[in-house]
Amino acid sequence: MAHGDLCHIGLFTTDTEKTKAFYSSLFGWRFESIPGFETYAMFTTPAGLGGGFDAGPRAESPIDKGPILHIEVEDIDQTLERIEEAGGRTLAPKTKISDAFGFFAVFIDNVGNRLALWSG
Repeated sequence: MAHGDLCHIGLFTTDTEKTKAFYSSLFGWRFESIPGFETYAMFTTPAGLGGGFDAGPRAESPIDKGPILHIEVEDIDQTLERIEEAGGRTLAPKTKISDAFGFFAVFIDNVGNRLALWSG
């Protein structure tokens, strides 16, 4: 990593097991248990970006405002269907950005975090 690269994403959850199941099944994220951090679900995306979902006593509630993280997928419509089946919901359906920049959609995960999908 270089100076200025994103190195860790911190998100909140009310249920680490539900969150692990949601992101691992939909996006292939890998989760790691760290002794002493039972309320913090560390993840790594397929490209290697890492972060964690905090359910500890100092954690805030999941949030549907602020910056939006975009997750790259092959098929936005199919992924939105799977998100809803897994307990999430669509906020903005597949929307064209432009010919050069592809499409996006916005969703709420199964614990209340707002994120987005992107495809070319």
